[in-house]
Amino acid sequence: MVGQKGKGLLLLSGGFDSPVAGLLMMRQGFGIDAIHFSLEPVTDDAAERKCMELARVLGLERIFVAKVGEEMAQIAAKCTRRYYFVLSKRFMVRVSERVARKEGHGWLLTGENLGQVSSQTLQNLTIIDSAAGLPVLRPLLGFDKQEIIAISREGGMYEISKGPEICDVLGPETPSTAASLPAILEEESKIDCGALADAAIMKLKEHVLSPSKEVVA
Repeated sequence: MVGQKGKGLLLLSGGFDSPVAGLLMMRQGFGIDAIHFSLEPVTDDAAERKCMELARVLGLERIFVAKVGEEMAQIAAKCTRRYYFVLSKRFMVRVSERVARKEGHGWLLTGENLGQVSSQTLQNLTIIDSAAGLPVLRPLLGFDKQEIIAISREGGMYEISKGPEICDVLGPETPSTAASLPAILEEESKIDCGALADAAIMKLKEHVLSPSKEVVA
């Protein structure tokens, strides 16, 4: 049934949540491609390699990779640190929307869920969504971690996803749980959001996956 109900773009990390979100949508007959935001050169490529493995387990045909460590570091350095997670996710949503529209995807897909991480509150998710011109679907919104891990095991992804995550290496110790849109817009005035998105798009690589080989476009 995969692909019979339209196609979306999954924001894929190397953790448990986003690949499980992708699996659940595919089980419902939705097709997906994926995009991964690598923090290289701030970090190594470990998360990217995990995402490639996860994409293959999911049976995805394509995954886009953007090495945005420099852009994320600018956000962390120039903006109030407690807003980093909201600002960085708005940045990723903007870049993902550009890719999705170019590729004909109708929606974005994330593994976010309420309350599991301190920055993933309803208020913050609403502000993140305001940066998107496409619907952002979150099938794990009401799941708890044990439910997600159980599905990850069932889908053969647990051994790939387990282990420390480095996506928050630039984040604050105490992120804001209740950002306001005026405050976020003021923070974004300190950076050139359009230029950061342009830079990410320029570095974007498309990986076409098959069981036996990978082609980088």
